[in-house]
Amino acid sequence: MGILWFGGTIYTLENEGDAVEAVYTENDTIIAAGTYELLYHTYYNQIQKEVNLQGKTMLPGFVDSHLHIIYHGENLLRLDLSQMTSAEEVKEALQSRTANLGDGEWLIGEGWNENLWGDPSIIHKSELDEICPDNPMMLTRICRHALLANSKAVELANINENTADPQGGIIVRDEKGDSTGYFLDTAQELIKGAMPDVSQNYLEQVIKIAVDDLLSKGLVGGHSEDLNYFGGFHKTYGAFKNAINSENKRFKAHLLVHHEVMEDMINENLGYLDGTEFVELGAVKIFSDGALGGRTAWLSKDYADDAGNKGVAIHSTDSMEKIVKNARKHGLPIAVHAIGDRAVDEITKIIKKYSLTNGARDRIIHAPILNRHLLKMLETLPVTVDIQPSFMTSDFPWAIDRLGEERLPLAYAWKTMLDHNIHCAGGSDGPIEDVNPLVGIQAAVERKSTADKKVYNSGEKLSIYEAVRLYTAGSAYAINQEDQRGVIAQGFKADFTILEEDIFKTEPDKINEIEVTFTVVNGNIVYEKNPSHR
Repeated sequence: MGILWFGGTIYTLENEGDAVEAVYTENDTIIAAGTYELLYHTYYNQIQKEVNLQGKTMLPGFVDSHLHIIYHGENLLRLDLSQMTSAEEVKEALQSRTANLGDGEWLIGEGWNENLWGDPSIIHKSELDEICPDNPMMLTRICRHALLANSKAVELANINENTADPQGGIIVRDEKGDSTGYFLDTAQELIKGAMPDVSQNYLEQVIKIAVDDLLSKGLVGGHSEDLNYFGGFHKTYGAFKNAINSENKRFKAHLLVHHEVMEDMINENLGYLDGTEFVELGAVKIFSDGALGGRTAWLSKDYADDAGNKGVAIHSTDSMEKIVKNARKHGLPIAVHAIGDRAVDEITKIIKKYSLTNGARDRIIHAPILNRHLLKMLETLPVTVDIQPSFMTSDFPWAIDRLGEERLPLAYAWKTMLDHNIHCAGGSDGPIEDVNPLVGIQAAVERKSTADKKVYNSGEKLSIYEAVRLYTAGSAYAINQEDQRGVIAQGFKADFTILEEDIFKTEPDKINEIEVTFTVVNGNIVYEKNPSHR
């Protein structure tokens, strides 16, 4: 027994403009797509339910190819600093939270971004001490490659003038050698290591909160990286399996496995794409560099606004090769965070040197800064590049200061990548950027800065079709599931995003305003805008 979906515009995305009148599904699978009359008469005896779309637009289900589900859930719960436009506004928000803190409780803020402030000076720990001297405080930067900590947090972490910078990280110090409270990349772990462990029950609740929000935005799934930060592989993987299941939550979580917990996965006799129907394991996640905003992305030439600084390599070449070789022993693909062009260059060389032979594909995450040599290299490798279109709209115009005019032609060059037949998938890196896929699609189509409303590198704009494919077929290709997800066709999964309006007939500057009517996972409506109206 199955469901007949009809009465709207149903885009299959097999080719640009392809559409059908109806889709018939049974359980979690699309049985047929075609005209309403043909499907109705062919499956008349099996149709248990009919869903009239009432003029809405059905697409294959959106999937975010790179986000952090637990961090997103925590972001919904914690103090959000991401839209604040001055250090004073941030400090006022922190002050308002101090009254309700218990003894020893950490004050945690998320998403501050000095590039939005009139004065981009980084807040010093002494300023945080004035607000909250007795409770530890940790404030994560929008990129999650830097944080601020007050003196209490630094004390709990046992950091002093003799504490060395870890590989791939920087403890920012003043002229006397004292910590300023600003920690970059791997140095953040010194502070995070002093924080109390969270319970599995807490993680489950946070995951549920995050998933409910993601479903409401039309996302049927997401590729997330959480397994090394909340008490280890077993606790976090268990929390995902308990939180997302067919009984009370349906959402397709694909979990990248940080290289530091890879052995935990192997010891459980688990590997690539193993898991449950809704929680599966993915590639081995590795960080190769930092972020552009904090000038820790690893560039081939100096930062234009910081002579002598090329960024930070999280691992030495030998260490990176060792991690990749270990993954290859188990036939595992890798997913490497690489923002600077030097970082991308290093990892492409290693991928070429230690290639997979089992058909699984590697992933390069972000890669916003390329050059002609890297384009040619990426064309030849079985990799997917996870891009975040919203990075471009939030990074400009300040990214010009970091990169200089010379590197701009191949910065955030999504169209050039597609023209070079480089497979790309679309994501948000949420909560760093808005998890709404329509925001990302609009960013890819418009390339308009949210700061000054100017369009940058207009030749790199994507068509709406190309942008939508990033979040559907692109995300499926990244995890070797392009034969079962990402388009509406016979034999594919019955995962749909149903919108109030036709995205292909919407003005580009209005795409992010389109509302989601239904989100459908495995043939089940898991989010409905107006449930009382059906």
